[in-house]
Amino acid sequence: MTLEKQLKQKTYYEMFINEHENIHPIRVLGVAFQEEAEKDLPDLSHIRFAQGEVYFHYKDFEAAIFKWENIINELEPWAKKNTADAYYELGLLSTAEDIYCAIETDNPTLNTEVALQLFSLYIERGKVDAAVSVMKRTINSNPDYPNVTEIARTFFEENKDWNNAIELAVNEAKRTESLDWFDIIIAYVEKGVTNSFAPSYFTEALIILFNLDKERFEKLVSALWNSYKKEESYLTWLSEINHLLLNLDLNRNENWPGLSRFHKETYFNFIDGRYLIKKIQEFIPDLLTNWLRLADSKNLVLSSAAVLSWNELFPASVSVSVVNEAENLISMTETDMDELDECLTLFDSIMNWAQAHEMGENNRLKWPVEQLIDFDTQHFFITGLIGSGKSAFVNTILGEDLQDSPTSSVVMFKDAEGVEITEITDREITNLEGFSDFQERMDRRRNALESIIEFRLPSAFLQENRVAFIDTPGLKGSPHYDRSEVLKNLHVADTVLFVLDANASFTDKERVVVAQIQELAPDIPLHFILSKMDTIADEQEAIQIFDETRSTIQAYLPDSKVFAFSSQYEGSPQQKDLKEFIQSIKNTRNIEDSRLAKLLFFIRTTIASLLQKRMDVENQLVESLRWNEEMLMKLTGAVNQLNDTESQKTKAFTKSYRAFQDAIVMDISETVPKMLKECSVLIKEDSNFSKIHLELNDEMNRRLQNYLGQQVMPKYYRMLQEWIERCKAEFEHGQEFLNEMGESFNQMYGEERLKLECDFKVLDDWRRDTDRMTSSFQLDSINILLRRTPSQFLLKSAGKLFGALPQNKAMLYNKYKSFVENEDYAEAAKLVSQQFFRPFELFEKSLERDVTMFFKSPLTILNRCVEEARSGIQTNQEMLNNMNTNPEIFRDPLTLFEVRLRQFEWMTVAGKGMQTIY
Repeated sequence: MTLEKQLKQKTYYEMFINEHENIHPIRVLGVAFQEEAEKDLPDLSHIRFAQGEVYFHYKDFEAAIFKWENIINELEPWAKKNTADAYYELGLLSTAEDIYCAIETDNPTLNTEVALQLFSLYIERGKVDAAVSVMKRTINSNPDYPNVTEIARTFFEENKDWNNAIELAVNEAKRTESLDWFDIIIAYVEKGVTNSFAPSYFTEALIILFNLDKERFEKLVSALWNSYKKEESYLTWLSEINHLLLNLDLNRNENWPGLSRFHKETYFNFIDGRYLIKKIQEFIPDLLTNWLRLADSKNLVLSSAAVLSWNELFPASVSVSVVNEAENLISMTETDMDELDECLTLFDSIMNWAQAHEMGENNRLKWPVEQLIDFDTQHFFITGLIGSGKSAFVNTILGEDLQDSPTSSVVMFKDAEGVEITEITDREITNLEGFSDFQERMDRRRNALESIIEFRLPSAFLQENRVAFIDTPGLKGSPHYDRSEVLKNLHVADTVLFVLDANASFTDKERVVVAQIQELAPDIPLHFILSKMDTIADEQEAIQIFDETRSTIQAYLPDSKVFAFSSQYEGSPQQKDLKEFIQSIKNTRNIEDSRLAKLLFFIRTTIASLLQKRMDVENQLVESLRWNEEMLMKLTGAVNQLNDTESQKTKAFTKSYRAFQDAIVMDISETVPKMLKECSVLIKEDSNFSKIHLELNDEMNRRLQNYLGQQVMPKYYRMLQEWIERCKAEFEHGQEFLNEMGESFNQMYGEERLKLECDFKVLDDWRRDTDRMTSSFQLDSINILLRRTPSQFLLKSAGKLFGALPQNKAMLYNKYKSFVENEDYAEAAKLVSQQFFRPFELFEKSLERDVTMFFKSPLTILNRCVEEARSGIQTNQEMLNNMNTNPEIFRDPLTLFEVRLRQFEWMTVAGKGMQTIY
């Protein structure tokens, strides 16, 4: 046993008792101590050190401490360590810690042992950070010391200190190149505790592992790839791993199925429409380069096609050598790819993206694809100029007069057990109730080409020949119109049947249309139906026309066939001949490849269509913004104009009302004084002058009541009714103005949106109120002669005083009569007017409110339209700004779909020793 091992295990004392094994160590060491002490220069430190060990083992820690404190030789550092151990065992942890920390030595073993003891002590005292610190220093200084790294790993894992655990594992893996440590790293990654580390942290370890064990290298890379997938550092990881793989000596013959799968998944995730090109453009070339280098046999063609398609859309992004290698591989390697399934998957991805981005259902884009995957039915595209007899040909074949007018929409006739008619538009699919609804659709002209009609019905001819007819609106011979509308669904066809009029066959216009069809779909067979043969009376002439037409056509189109047809010959011979003709022109060779090519065509046109839709949306937003701004200006002007009208009407009505009210006041102020003065005739010389003032006052009030009730009120009522009629005329004029305004706005809206109806109930309220207020009038008694004016006071007093004396009556008579005739009754007239008009005060005050109520509904509607226009401007402006600020949000996904399409096209020529046609 080595000395260091003895010191570590506290068995140094065994050096003294080897020959005295049967004697107790304390006795042996005691004897040795006495013998050493008797020497002239005794060295007792070794024996004391050994005695301390024995006391320690027998739990006599104080005796052990006493012995170790007196060590002054080379064993002194170990003695201090042992002393600290004894204090540790006694539970005096603070003292033990101080002694451990005070030990200074160059001995790595002792330093490590002290550190391990401190580590345990810190754990016991709950000083986790100190324990971690001392352990990390120990590993850095003496990592090969037995069990140190294992103790550290166990501690880190138990405390879920994953950062230090990972750091330990990575450092030890790089230092020792032990596969065990790499397995531990893999376990940590799979546990999901490494995500907080930068991807570059593992690069050096990955390089070492690649040279040690490629299978484990792939396993670790795969684990890291999975761990970073949902982290913000994912793109950083891709950059790091791409750079690393580019610098490693990869060989696809070594088989890298996991890495190949991750490259494939990552690439397709990048181009599925969720990422912007500028975000992934820097990663894709290296990703594809590495994928091509390590692709397994199942993905070799796919990775090659991915390289070529990406390089086409982003030239020079992939190195020339990699592109050349991809071209060689794809030309020599066959693939067992399910081409149809892959093609449909791509189309579905595009449709799902379009729907998620509010591009509508796009049913008209889906319809051709659904027809092309029906391999049990061949599609005959029936076309011809307007009036060529095309509809009559279809009716005759189907045995029913389904179309009694020219076709306005594309109609597909298919065999079925029962009648089922469906209208397909971009927005919806509608089941039509019956033939009348179908005919209504055929008779319309507006937006007819924006829908497709699918007409399923029992048809022996269609069933026996396993065909479907696609009937189209008659062509005009106008290149632009025919190309953009009628021939849009041409590629659904397996064969084109062009219907000619026997009376003017294969005209220049028809040749123009045929040239368009050949240009748009050169691979689709084109044959001809020579219709209206029954209109040619002479049989020889009919045969001559048929032969000449066929010769002309075959000189122009050598492979085309011509069939003479008459809607008047419904018998079985013509049906039999037509059936044979149909069978002879059915295109059954390579129909799967042909349909696949058509699917690719429709996918490409779908991408273009969605791009066009985006441009249309932008244009619509611009137009909607301009329209809303114009409407806002006009609506705001209308609101201001209506407010002005309301204000003017209020002022005019109030002014006219006050005018005739003032006339009544003037009448009262002139009539009442005269009426009251005339009451002087009631004063007689024999009157009772002590009560004459009371009698006169009563009579004056009675006359005023009669005057107001019988003269003023009827007159005032008539004036009110005339005023209401004038107001009615003004209101009606205002309503006419609003009607014209509403019609003008409705024309701009394109619908009956504004109905600016005023509230004429206001007039009814006025009539009811005036009837009620003028139906009766009761004057409250006015103190005309009972007031306390000096003259009235003197008269009343004199009457009471002298009224009993006959000689004074003449004098009083003259005085009273003079007083009544000369009194100023202006105040009385004013009181009369006030009483008369008091019931009408509230009516006058409410005129402004009533006029406002009359115009309230139109004003509310106009204000609502103003707010709608403002909201429309804001919404459209925000959408437009977003589209213009980030056009790539819409454009990039479609570009990436095009990459996928090109990739698929490359794959269709794999193993055929040629490149796809650009």
